[in-house]
Amino acid sequence: MELEVRHLRALCAIAETGSLHKAARQLGVSQPSLTTQLRRIENALGAELFSRGRNGCHPTPIGRAVLSRARPLVDGMTALITETRAAAARTGGPALRVGSTASRALPGWLRRLRQGLPGTDIALRVDVSASALLRTVAAGQLDLAFVHEVEGCPLRVPDGLRGRVLVEREPQFVSMTRDHPAAAREVVELADLAHDRWAVDPAVDGEWDGLRRVLGAAGLDPPVLHADYHTAASLIALGEAVAPCQPTSGPREDMAVRPLCGDPLAVRLLLYGAPGVPLDRPYAELAAAYREAALGAAPYRRWLRAGGTAGPCMMTV
Repeated sequence: MELEVRHLRALCAIAETGSLHKAARQLGVSQPSLTTQLRRIENALGAELFSRGRNGCHPTPIGRAVLSRARPLVDGMTALITETRAAAARTGGPALRVGSTASRALPGWLRRLRQGLPGTDIALRVDVSASALLRTVAAGQLDLAFVHEVEGCPLRVPDGLRGRVLVEREPQFVSMTRDHPAAAREVVELADLAHDRWAVDPAVDGEWDGLRRVLGAAGLDPPVLHADYHTAASLIALGEAVAPCQPTSGPREDMAVRPLCGDPLAVRLLLYGAPGVPLDRPYAELAAAYREAALGAAPYRRWLRAGGTAGPCMMTV
C-alpha cells in the first residue's frame, strides 16, 4: 500500500482529536473504517503510530516523527487547493496577497481587512519562516508579510521592502502541562524549568538560537526536542516538554501558559510590504486585531495590566 494525502490527513486528525471516534466524525467516516485504515497504514510502515488506551489515542515516538513530516504535507496540499480555487474564482477585481507567521491576531486581521476593503480578493499564506515570507514578498508573490523577529536574531530583509514595527518587544511566555509544579504560580522562573525538556521548531527562524542564548545566560543546558508546533503541543500536554509560546496563546484544558520572570525571551512584530503597496490601512487593522487578541488572552492581559508594555498599539489597556 502506498501512502496518500488522505492517509496523512487521517493521522493528523487522530493526533489532533486524541480519539478515533472524534477523528472519524471530523473526517466524515465511520470509526471501524478509520480503525481499519489506521491498521493498514501502520502495517505499511511497519510500526505502531498510536498507543490506544482508556484515555484515547496518543502518538508513539515513531508516530510523532511521522506526524512532524505529515502535517506540513497536509497543510501544503490544503493551501494548494485553497489558493487554486481562489485563483479560479477571481473576477479580475482588486487583490491583496497576505503572508504571516503564526499569530492569534491573524483571523481578526483578515476579518477587518475584508470588512474595510470590500470587493478585494484577499489571499493568505502562512509559513513558520519569516525569512521565507519576506523573500516571497520581494519576489512579487505576496503584497504584505506580518512576521516576528526573535530578539538577538535579526532577520535579513530583502532590499526594497518597506516595514513598520507593530510591537517593539513582545514577551514570550512558556507553555507546560496543567499539572506541572510551576503551573501553580502566576510567574515562572527559568530555574523552575531546569529539569524539563524544551521543545522548539527548528524551522522557525531564530527560535532555537534565541532560546539557547537565554538558557545559557541562566546557566541552564536542558535537553531539547525538535518538533513542529502541533507535535510540540502534544508533548507539552503529556508533560514530556515545555516550550516558548506567544503570550496571545489561547486557553487549553490540558495546558498552562505562564509569563517568565523578567521576560528574558522576546520577539519584535513587524509588517512588511512590497514597493508601492500602501501600509497604513493594513497596519491599522493589524494593530486593532492584535490588541483584541492580546486582551482576550488572560495571562497576557494580566501581564499588561501589571505594568507590561508591548508597543504603541498596546499603550491603553
